[in-house]
Order: sequence, then C-alpha cells, then structure tokens
Amino acid sequence: MPPLLGAGLRFAVAGALMACLAPWLAKREGGGRPPFGVILAHGLCQFVLNFALVYTTETVLPSGLVSVLWSVFPLLVALTGHFVTKTERLVGRQWLGMVVALAGIVALFATDIAGISPRAVTMGLLLLLGPLSVTYSTALIKLRASGKSSVILNRDAMTLGAALLLALSFVFERGHPVRFTPVAVASVLYLAIAGSVVTFGIYVWLLRTVAAYRLSLVSYVIPAVAIWLGATFGGEPVRPTTLLGTGLVLGGVALTLRRTPGPIEKASTASSDAT
Repeated sequence: MPPLLGAGLRFAVAGALMACLAPWLAKREGGGRPPFGVILAHGLCQFVLNFALVYTTETVLPSGLVSVLWSVFPLLVALTGHFVTKTERLVGRQWLGMVVALAGIVALFATDIAGISPRAVTMGLLLLLGPLSVTYSTALIKLRASGKSSVILNRDAMTLGAALLLALSFVFERGHPVRFTPVAVASVLYLAIAGSVVTFGIYVWLLRTVAAYRLSLVSYVIPAVAIWLGATFGGEPVRPTTLLGTGLVLGGVALTLRRTPGPIEKASTASSDAT
C-alpha cells in the first residue's frame, strides 16, 4: 500500500485501541488532560511529519540507513537542552561527539546514499526533518505536560495524526494500487499494537519523570537492529562504508550523551528517582 495510507491506517488502529484503553489506563496513571497545544504538536511532529517522512523515504532508502540517519535525534535533544531549555549544558567532549556524528552522516551521504541515486540524497536530507520535528515536540512535552496524562496525550495525538495522514493519502495517493494482502494487514496491525500503542505508551509515560536525553539512548540499539534485520530479511546491502558511517554516528552519540550532570540536572534526577 502507499506509504501515507499505510502510516494513516497504522495510527487509526492505534488510536482506536488507545481510546478503548484510555478510561482504565488514565485512571491508574493519574495526571490531567495535556494542553491542546502539546497534543497538536505531538500529533503533527511525531505522527504526521515524522512518519510521513520515514514511510516515504523508505520507498527509496534501505530501512537500516533510515534508522541510522534518524539516530541523530539524541544529538538534537542535547542541543535543545543546551540552547533552548538551558538545563543540560554541553562540554568539550560532547561538542567533539557532535563533530564525529556529523562526519558519520556526511560519510553515509557521500557513499551509500549517493550510490543509490540523486533522489536518494534528497530523500535523506528530507528525512532529517523527522528527528528535528520530534525534538521540538519532546521538549514541549517536557516543558508543558510532564505531570499530565501520557495516555490521553497519545490517544488524541495518534487520532489526529491518523486523520491527517489519511487525508494526505486521499489527496496525493489517489490512483495508487492498494492490495490488502494478509501480510499487509498483519504488518499494519503489528506496527499499530507493538510499534505504536506499546512503545509510544511507554516512551511518553517515561517522559513524565525521566530526562529526555536518557530516553534517547534507545538510538544506540535501533540502528544496529535495523541494519541486521534489513540485511537478513530484506536483502539490504551492508557495505564497509555503511558500518564506518554507522560507527561514527553512534560513537558521536556516545560522546555526546556520556556526561556528568550539572546542578540543575542532578536536582531533576534526584526528584525523578524519589518519585
């Protein structure tokens, strides 16, 4: 099925499931309704722009490369903490990590991505807007919805995202062939349940009390798993340049995230641990 339709159906199913679970989960979780602006930002940035870019670029780029490019997310979170919220100041080692990770991204664009086609380079650059948009919505959740219900936030944002993605599919994908094969339906259901309801439910719930940069550590794991799955089951090529670029990106992320917390961050961590 076309990418926007696939993403829209995924979050339509996920939003429906969250609507069924919300009355029970929200009562157990506690917290009030998130501000509408946060719901809107989460829906537009995380579920519409981000996943429209991920699904569309994966029609051109291997899934492993998409995952590696998306792993710049922790770097953007760290930069936000330094320049915007000013609660997580960067030191020399972290700036070095930024440079190393950037070198890895440049290496991947110059080798693996450029070797696919000129269109692949454009798609790779567009993809980087995904983690950038999610960085904004993540910071907004931390600033304005830390004590609010993550269940309600996800339910409303997924439903909004599904409606907008399906609307975009109706406008831009009319006439594209669609075959609801058992594999396609099973994929949508798996991504809706395991990849959306469970994962985003846990992630946004943890954002209430855990520092954003800590949650971004998941970016260590995802690229390695994605490259292995893509090569093993999808026949995607893994070249020495793929491993080199990925190693530089993840090494840069490691340098950026390994740091001694400052006074503000220590106080926040102590409060979170007590909670």
